[in-house]
Amino acid sequence: MSERRDLEIIASLVPEGSRVLDLGCGNGELLAHLQRTRGCKGYGIELADANVQAALQHGIDVIQLNLEEGLALFDDRSFDVVLQLDTLQHLRNTENMLRETARVGRIGIVSFPNFAHWPNRLRVLGGRMPVTKVLPYQWYDTPNIRFGTFADFEVLARKCGLAVADSFGLHEGALVRRWPNLLASVAVFKFEQR
Repeated sequence: MSERRDLEIIASLVPEGSRVLDLGCGNGELLAHLQRTRGCKGYGIELADANVQAALQHGIDVIQLNLEEGLALFDDRSFDVVLQLDTLQHLRNTENMLRETARVGRIGIVSFPNFAHWPNRLRVLGGRMPVTKVLPYQWYDTPNIRFGTFADFEVLARKCGLAVADSFGLHEGALVRRWPNLLASVAVFKFEQR
């Protein structure tokens, strides 16, 4: 239930009728939801074969592409909204991908696991890396190559020349606006180029 609520909260950030590019679209569930409930159109970008097939079954136009290669196939402002949900922590060139997200879309929306969430802090204080619902892997087998915090992204956004229009946290389907760096397991930012 909480994953569904998270999807609905993030979908509410996307203006109705938007042209959307979903980077790392997974099985296409969010883009299908946006098409069904908000009249959006667009494309998903996905690398994994199984996810590409699942997205196609959801009726999503999907392009199989490694995000590490960038978004050169898209012109500036090709989309109203570019989504990058739960993908940023998997990329080597995070800074470049944020700039590309802002170049290709008028609005960018990113989400990622908030490593500063209080249970994670306690686990690290106890000498161990956290394993949680949002960070479900052991340190030695995680696909995450970046571990960021809500506060870290604010600094990176400024460095990349991004204007944050909205930011909040999510935790088990609940919106977290007060102390999101401490109380949210997922960080969400809506931004545009300055």
